Amino acid sequence: MDFQRLLPISRSIDRVIEGIGRISYWLVLVMVILGVWNVVGRYVGKFVGQNVTSNSLIEAQWYLFDLVFLFGAAYGLKHNEHVRVDLIYRQLSPRKQAWINLLGGVLFLIPFACLVIYFSWETVLNSWRSWEISPDPGGLPRYPIKTAILLGFGLLILQGISEIIKNAAFLFGGNQSEDGADV
Repeated sequence: MDFQRLLPISRSIDRVIEGIGRISYWLVLVMVILGVWNVVGRYVGKFVGQNVTSNSLIEAQWYLFDLVFLFGAAYGLKHNEHVRVDLIYRQLSPRKQAWINLLGGVLFLIPFACLVIYFSWETVLNSWRSWEISPDPGGLPRYPIKTAILLGFGLLILQGISEIIKNAAFLFGGNQSEDGADV
């Protein structure tokens, strides 16, 4: 198979993931601001004798963290910032690293992400069917954040495919680097 011909698909996936990663940057900022408000609001509320924060704001902070984690995973993979046992890997040649990346993507990453989606699917559907909301007073709906599990792992699969294409093109193409640039 000519993996060089698949590199434009890989680049398209990379652009999408890059855009989602940039959005995640801003979500971190909003999450931190919301977290600061939740802490400060608790003390201000005690001082003025009125509640100035709420369960929905606390849950919104949790949901933002979930989104940053779930959508940031694919971005981290794209930028090679994911968790890896690096004791041996970094000392290997680029070709051996590409083999590890290719096999890791095909044998572990894609199957794991597919299993998460498979086992989460029914839970997400049930949440939508019942219009699940938080049991806490003033809490937020749960079904949208549960849907983010499917979306986040779907994005991880897409980026995994992109990485597999780039590593295969490097290994079997001969004239491209691991990230798709000409050598």
